[in-house]
Amino acid sequence: MTRHFLEVDDLSEAELAAVLDRAEQAVPAPVLAGRGVGLVFEKPSARTRNSCEMGVVQLDGHPISIRGEEVGFDLRESVEDVTRTLAGYHAVIGARVFRHSTLERMVGAVTAAGVDVPIVNLLSDDGHPCQALADLLTLRQRFDALAGLTVAFVGDGNNVCRSLALAGARAGMRVRVATPLGYEPGRHDLARIAAAGGDFTLSTDPVEAVAGAQAVYTDVWTSMGDEDEAADRRRAFKGFTVDEALMERAAPGAVFLHCLPAHRGEEVAAEVVDGPRSLVWQQAANRMHTWRGLLWWLVAP
Repeated sequence: MTRHFLEVDDLSEAELAAVLDRAEQAVPAPVLAGRGVGLVFEKPSARTRNSCEMGVVQLDGHPISIRGEEVGFDLRESVEDVTRTLAGYHAVIGARVFRHSTLERMVGAVTAAGVDVPIVNLLSDDGHPCQALADLLTLRQRFDALAGLTVAFVGDGNNVCRSLALAGARAGMRVRVATPLGYEPGRHDLARIAAAGGDFTLSTDPVEAVAGAQAVYTDVWTSMGDEDEAADRRRAFKGFTVDEALMERAAPGAVFLHCLPAHRGEEVAAEVVDGPRSLVWQQAANRMHTWRGLLWWLVAP
């Protein structure tokens, strides 16, 4: 059966651990030799495109990055027709899209055609599961075991927050989220996090969320597509900046995470993101390693 990866909880706890194990293998198997991986980008990308292309190369495959205007989902061709075409060329298709429903339609297209080509979410409005894999690997490298760790997410209850919460649930972590009122994850997200079995707490108090946590995580206050809300969001998120005073509330030896890009002086202070507790560059490098581990698991489980 073809396995797709649209969100972290598409993997069981054991499967998640297997992907992370493969991500850490220095000499991976050439499972993509002579095969292509199609990477569709409706949104701009820095870490995702670079990490995905290099991960494919490390498995001896050939990556092809495709801009959104080149395929024109539902403008030049339907999502289904584009997907069926790409599935004729590639072993795996990854897509960074505006609407999560686009990914679901891509899965529907290959399923209806009986084509064994996994679809992978490289980012959507609902989730960023490949980022969450890198987050878990980074924490595992620092703390050895994930189960029992507490991670606090401070900021917008967005796609990154949702995937982190689901990943933490799968890995047996405690996840605390603090957002301004009105910016919390939706009811559907909370139900899915609960179904994943995690220890999850939601509040509007960053200090409460961070207290005693081994990791503190934040993301930009204004995501791509929400630029017209930037001024309102800066007002709403006042008091949610991760600075040294907030980091002092965390556990001794706590680390700082951010999926990047970072806006110093907004969601994070420069002395934190550039300081000794920051793991953001290790986290960014792990995007390549976890993508490689995921690809390897998808094509040769």
